[in-house]
Amino acid sequence: MAMTIHVDIVSAEKEIYSGRAEIVFAPLVTGEVGILPRHAPLLARMKPGEVRVRTGTEELFFYVSGGLLEVQPYVVTVLADTALRARDLDEAAALKAKELAEDALRNRKAEIDYAKAQAELSAAIAQLRTIQKLRERAGK
Repeated sequence: MAMTIHVDIVSAEKEIYSGRAEIVFAPLVTGEVGILPRHAPLLARMKPGEVRVRTGTEELFFYVSGGLLEVQPYVVTVLADTALRARDLDEAAALKAKELAEDALRNRKAEIDYAKAQAELSAAIAQLRTIQKLRERAGK
């Protein structure tokens, strides 16, 4: 039997996932990280993207809007403002959010918060990439 690590993925609203995994992949601001059981303790900021949880029998995919990743030798905790199972992402809403953010960034006359528009664009692109990866894996 392979060693496992306990994983909790939590959004501001609710717990999204709690279970055992053989490995967890998360999108940090410094790059993607893979976490195995007995990983050294770590606290890091995540960027919007995909969290993958490999349980041994299946691989689960989640979208996170960013947040914090806490790693202890036998526990991984993902704390995100927004976290969704990849299959629950709304592609039409993500495309619309991307278009709105791009329009706001292009329109220099508008009274907008550019940092907010850039963050919204980044989140929409991460959602669309997660949807695309999920489709690619389903096609294999």
